[in-house]
Amino acid sequence: MNQMIKILVIEDEKNILNFISSVLTSQKYQVISAVTGRDGLSQAASQCPDLILLDLGLPDMDGMVIIRRIRDWSSTPIIVISARIQEEDKVQALDQGADDYITKPFGNSELLARIRTALRHSNRLQTEAALANRPYHSHGLTIDFEKHLVTRDGQEIHLTQNEFKIVALLAKNSGKVLLYDRLIEHIWGPYSENDNTILRVNMANIRRKIEPDPAEPVYIFTEIGVGYRMAEED
Repeated sequence: MNQMIKILVIEDEKNILNFISSVLTSQKYQVISAVTGRDGLSQAASQCPDLILLDLGLPDMDGMVIIRRIRDWSSTPIIVISARIQEEDKVQALDQGADDYITKPFGNSELLARIRTALRHSNRLQTEAALANRPYHSHGLTIDFEKHLVTRDGQEIHLTQNEFKIVALLAKNSGKVLLYDRLIEHIWGPYSENDNTILRVNMANIRRKIEPDPAEPVYIFTEIGVGYRMAEED
């Protein structure tokens, strides 16, 4: 099945490019590669890949520029693979339109899991609305978007309206990092103050209600300084 999926890897470090290509090929993905930003943009336009793996530190242009240019005409999932570990770089990449961010070094299991998540989310957006609204299930937690109902192991969990909005948005983007700013805008509107305090208070209440142990969450994970990520569906 994976041989039908085409992945473009834009990476100038030969050893990393070879590693990624080997991992993807072993999983029957089609691999296209580019070692410069200019070639990567050309390949993205001509080859129409299903997903793009992008290094930010390319020799001819910054990866942030590539994200912006691709987002001008395409919604193809973009996963950044970078040695930049600063929170501001992660936030900027995600804010520009990247779907995920992996810091080097990384293992093949993590890489493949992130790819599956990005592809699954992309396919979900292309389905009919009724199918896209199917309930979310993960480790005993169920979120029924149409009924506004949350249960864990069959027991109903009572959330406030805003708490449900937060959980529903995260669940519909399960496996992806959602920026603090996006969550705040979605819940409290585009003119709300950019203050994470109210979001953190709501998240603490949500975790107290849905997590078996709020100190060791299994459903909603924090990407420190960036945002939150919901566990992938079963």
